[in-house]
Amino acid sequence: MDLPTWDDPDFKGGTMVRAALWLMQEVGEGNAFTKEQLRLAFPGVTQADRRLRDLRDFQWSILASTEDASLVAEQQRFVRAGVPVWDPAARRAAAPQNAVTAKEKQATLIRDDHMCTICGISGGEPYPEDSTQTAVLSVSRRPTVLPDGTERLMLTTECKRCRAGADGSPARADEVLAAITSLDEDDRRRLHRWMTRGRRVHTPLDRAWNSYLRLPADARDDIRANLGT
Repeated sequence: MDLPTWDDPDFKGGTMVRAALWLMQEVGEGNAFTKEQLRLAFPGVTQADRRLRDLRDFQWSILASTEDASLVAEQQRFVRAGVPVWDPAARRAAAPQNAVTAKEKQATLIRDDHMCTICGISGGEPYPEDSTQTAVLSVSRRPTVLPDGTERLMLTTECKRCRAGADGSPARADEVLAAITSLDEDDRRRLHRWMTRGRRVHTPLDRAWNSYLRLPADARDDIRANLGT
């Protein structure tokens, strides 16, 4: 279908749809824009920035300065268009199901210590391998197979990178339980202590190994040579 014009007074689309068209027709993919430009484009609309953020639920990629170090605080970057929300059928088909309420989101973030449950990064923390990118956390409902074999949607905190890399398969609590029950008694007691504390207790051996892995390859060769291995 032909794109409507974002500022056409006869177009009946809401602010989110008009904002999507404005990004396509005025900003362009890959380009930065400011909050002031958005306010000028939608005068009198008090929540235009929130409607713009709603586009992320439809796979639109829009980065803030906390996610793109090349931007200043007032800027955002329109990276990529997603679902054509100006098409009512496409918008309905892609509408988020089982949306998370603000109350549920806050409770889940607190429960998960404001950390990604997959990689453990905190919100706003730079990624170790790319300090120009910082973690943005979101709360979503993830299908989970429980130990009794039933499947439920359960709330979880994930960073944007881990969520984007997910293949959509359910979490398998049944397989985790099977793996735990197959451990010997000493390992099960150790794992139980980690569960009770909510974190893994690293031994000196664990810390030495992790430090070794963080070294460049040539430095690891020097370590092995010094140890005679």
